[in-house]
Amino acid sequence: MPRSRCRPRHHVWSNQLSDVNGEVSARGPNARADVVILGGGLVGMTLAIGLAKQGLTSVVVDSSDPAAQTAQGFDGRASAISTASWNLYVNLGMAGDLVDKGCPIDAIAVTDAMKPGRIDFRPNADEGSLGRMYANRDLRIAMYAAAAREEAITFITNARVASRERGPHGVTVTLSDGRVLAGSLLVGAEGRQSPTRDEAGFTPARWDYGHRAIISGLWHEKPHDNVAWEIFYPAGPFALLPLLDEDGRHRSALVWTVAEKDAAGVLALPEGAFLSEVARRMDGIFGKIELASPRTSYPLNFHHTAKVVSDRLALVGDAAHGMHPIAGQGLNVGLRDVAALVEVLAEGARLGLEPGDAQLLARYERWRALDTFMVAGATDVLTRLFGLPGRIPSAIRRFGMAGVQRSPTLKRFFMDEARGMSGKLPALLQA
Repeated sequence: MPRSRCRPRHHVWSNQLSDVNGEVSARGPNARADVVILGGGLVGMTLAIGLAKQGLTSVVVDSSDPAAQTAQGFDGRASAISTASWNLYVNLGMAGDLVDKGCPIDAIAVTDAMKPGRIDFRPNADEGSLGRMYANRDLRIAMYAAAAREEAITFITNARVASRERGPHGVTVTLSDGRVLAGSLLVGAEGRQSPTRDEAGFTPARWDYGHRAIISGLWHEKPHDNVAWEIFYPAGPFALLPLLDEDGRHRSALVWTVAEKDAAGVLALPEGAFLSEVARRMDGIFGKIELASPRTSYPLNFHHTAKVVSDRLALVGDAAHGMHPIAGQGLNVGLRDVAALVEVLAEGARLGLEPGDAQLLARYERWRALDTFMVAGATDVLTRLFGLPGRIPSAIRRFGMAGVQRSPTLKRFFMDEARGMSGKLPALLQA
């Protein structure tokens, strides 16, 4: 397939992504590439970078504006990046932009309502950390900077898709301004509400947990010592995730799960009352606390589709599987999709197969099916197990956790899962 590049005047390629060069043209040139990726978020754009490293061209279409996405205060969320995902960033040339901005996770403390019987996950000294915590904004800045260095990527922003067509010889995407994009393979990477997935007729299993995650940043008096806390309450998990100190002050990211019926009230609490409720659940582990960022929230639901490919179509990330944030695995599972799809398409290209070849897509689906099912299922089971109220369920949970704490084999299994280092790993996830 011929490879040509089209760079709309609007899209922004600067390391700070702080400026927009020009206005959106009413009708820019059309574009043709090996892969058309719909969705330029943390998964979709990372896929484009991985493909570029293998000599495959892509057009990435996103409805948002990178300048807004990377503005200070746009998104207070943070993500836990597993060891395997960090290896991916290293192999894609993103580590230099990220190495000084993430906080290592040296240990994870898991407790049932701060009662006795907690689990402490801590790797051996020679194994490094369990992962790194990053503000999503910093991940986006590094991702855009890495993409800007790749000539094989065309990035179209502030764009709306009018239609998608898949045929025996390729795919075409028509944008609302009339531009037509063509390729061999279409990738749906728009996230949980993926219109590409829905239009293609995928039927994921889905349900709503009836909960909402409240997100904020906290300043706190005592250091977190690079420990991530997962505190389970019957109403939902309460997570404290370590962030780098800022201006000499200790800080962590808060992810507090509350019932949907209570969420509006919690969000409307005066700051002092909100902090009082947070402090009560923290049991004084960090001392005095203050808000470091505004409160935001999002609903919690589950969806998973066992089938992630169709004719000249592949799904990646939350378009295929959206899970509870209880174990911080959502983004990491999406990045494992990326690494597997890049490897499959690159090997196909070396054999002379085009990216939309059905054999390649079937291999990608087989590779990812078990991992995504196991992780999605495990997070759902944990959510339900720790959500059972009452003394007896709590006692049973703590008995089981104490057993895990005493078993090096079980702890090793769970740590390898958390680090993303179990199973057959694509080359991009290996050190």
